[in-house]
Amino acid sequence: MTSWQTKEGLIHLVCDLVHHQSITGSNAEIAIAEYLHHLLAQKTYFQEYPDHLSLHPLEDGRRFLTAFVRGQKQVDDTVVLLSHFDVVNVEDYGSLENLAFYPRELTQELAKSIDRLPQSIQNDLQSGDWLFGRGTMDMKAGIALHLAMLEKAMDGEFDGNILMVSVPDEEANSQGMLAALPILQQLKEEESLHYKACLNAEPMFQKYPGDPHHYIYAGSIGKVLPGFYCYGKETHVGDPFSGINPNLMLSFLSQQLELNEAFIEKVDDEVTPPPVSLMHRDLKGEYSVQTPHAAVSMYNVLYLKQSFNQINEKLMHHVQIAAHEIERYVQEKATNFSKVATDFQGLNPTIRVLQYKDLYEEAVKRHGEKEVRRRQNLLVSQREQGDRDFSTLLVQDLASMCKDLAPMIVLFYSPPFYQAVSSYNDPVIKSVLEKVKDFTQDQYAVDLTIAEYFTGLSDLSYIGPVVKKSTLRGLTANMPLQHNGFEFPEFVMEQLTMPVLNIGPLGKDPHQWTERLELTYSFDYLPSILSEAISQLFSKDDL
Repeated sequence: MTSWQTKEGLIHLVCDLVHHQSITGSNAEIAIAEYLHHLLAQKTYFQEYPDHLSLHPLEDGRRFLTAFVRGQKQVDDTVVLLSHFDVVNVEDYGSLENLAFYPRELTQELAKSIDRLPQSIQNDLQSGDWLFGRGTMDMKAGIALHLAMLEKAMDGEFDGNILMVSVPDEEANSQGMLAALPILQQLKEEESLHYKACLNAEPMFQKYPGDPHHYIYAGSIGKVLPGFYCYGKETHVGDPFSGINPNLMLSFLSQQLELNEAFIEKVDDEVTPPPVSLMHRDLKGEYSVQTPHAAVSMYNVLYLKQSFNQINEKLMHHVQIAAHEIERYVQEKATNFSKVATDFQGLNPTIRVLQYKDLYEEAVKRHGEKEVRRRQNLLVSQREQGDRDFSTLLVQDLASMCKDLAPMIVLFYSPPFYQAVSSYNDPVIKSVLEKVKDFTQDQYAVDLTIAEYFTGLSDLSYIGPVVKKSTLRGLTANMPLQHNGFEFPEFVMEQLTMPVLNIGPLGKDPHQWTERLELTYSFDYLPSILSEAISQLFSKDDL
């Protein structure tokens, strides 16, 4: 087997990993977990301790991998190496789609048409130090580096234990990480482990085009995905003032939320972008001259220091403003219409604003808990939709049980939810990162920048220290999927909380057809940098 301790060995390994077309939800996402297991099973250590290497099932049949190497000193201190092996789709590659998972061949093909590419890509191709392809930087390189660290652990290099965890579904709903949490807790108890820290190897993200900085991170940004179900009142297009069009409702909601600066946060040099809509559509199944009865939108909201409750209050505030604006607008237009149509009387519509839990309680009050649960259980048993669409369906069913409340806007939440986590002020992590920064400067003349938040979203959100503690009951109470085929593991997350840091490879353009991995920093320097970080973690006493 090729050694993972050389640059050439790591390049060979990352190409092998990229060849597994592990798009989220595909069969190859299962295959790569089995391939990782196969690679490690050939190692002498795991032949001697086969129970330290395992594949664990998710409920949907996918699997995640754990590989535990106990150090020679027989201590309980353990560093968790976290990675994900799924990648996003490759439709954006166009005519190069068939080469997206063949880094060497894709890089060579791009070089043939180098004159037609942007200058920054031309420069990287001409340097000969970049490898193109889906998953090269996000994050097959990180997995390769963690395998190299595991190999070092097998050779007794570290004064503690290493537990590698590699999961599916990070690019979608983080189901892999959620499934891994109870297993991490189980291993902690069975092996009497003390988790010193969780070290991720997500690639560093540029903060702006051409950003020359090399980043290491002490935390990860947070995200919520609020949805807004607008239940209007259908009518014939020839009699528009007899109803309320939910598409109109969505348009006012969009004005209140899209790019709204009230949600922007700045912490040191880190600034969150404002909310943007990720879904915006009516729920009418086919064309007719009847207006839609309902519409839905969902928004990406990123955060740093805010609590969930603060975000929820802001959302409700702006939804209330939107509701009042809808009422004012419809009343104004009805008044103007009445000046022309003299036999028409004006309208005074009222738009109700509810949270999902309010709508659920109203449905229970009217129909009883057993009937509401029966209907939801029936929907779960017949489910064909993804998390977002199924969340909407659950809201829609409750709304249909209380349709006299319409017109209304219902705020709810869908997975994924990422907590903002940070170990930036943890004295151990701060010391380790400073030592790593000094080591890198001394050894390679590379100046690392310590950033508090990794801004690309990561599974560290489910295991790191929460930036601002607040109960998540407000989230789960307003999450239709909770107890409907999905359980947000708040209790396990609190039990497993540990310091986090992210030290990953250098790359560019994640989730784009120009995704690429830089090879000198990533595979010449970074193995030693990661080894130093792990050694420093084991040398530090918890404070």
